[in-house]
Amino acid sequence: MAAGRRQQAGGFSLVELLVVLVLVGLLASLVGGSVFRNLDGVKTRQAGKDLVSALRYTRGQAIVTREEQTLAVNVEKRTFKSPEKDAVVLPDGVDVTLKTASFDLEGEVGRVRFFPDGSSTGAQITLTAGSRSWLISVGWLTGEIELTEGAAS
Repeated sequence: MAAGRRQQAGGFSLVELLVVLVLVGLLASLVGGSVFRNLDGVKTRQAGKDLVSALRYTRGQAIVTREEQTLAVNVEKRTFKSPEKDAVVLPDGVDVTLKTASFDLEGEVGRVRFFPDGSSTGAQITLTAGSRSWLISVGWLTGEIELTEGAAS
């Protein structure tokens, strides 16, 4: 090597490292916000699936036992209970509303009745978390149970 040349060490300057750290921070904040927004939807959807399963179980019990069976929904405590099962508490942040027959409402508790032929009193149950909501419809004639995603109103 010639006497006047200096060999540069490989690596990154402090400015380059700071720029990369700022970019990583920005990306993390964008992705993190998106993940937390989607978490509301996931919690609500899973709660909806659990409630649909409980409704189908209750309907099945009515058919098998040939006796009327009910699923109780407590909108204040955010719980639901199938026959011979423990009450299930909805996740934090998930609210429930229930539209059912007036004779099946007692204070904060509403019931969905299923009859031995599979029919029901019918109901609409809405689960909401943040801006996400899921609607569970129970047909009165057939007892069919359907879960659909919708916007919170």
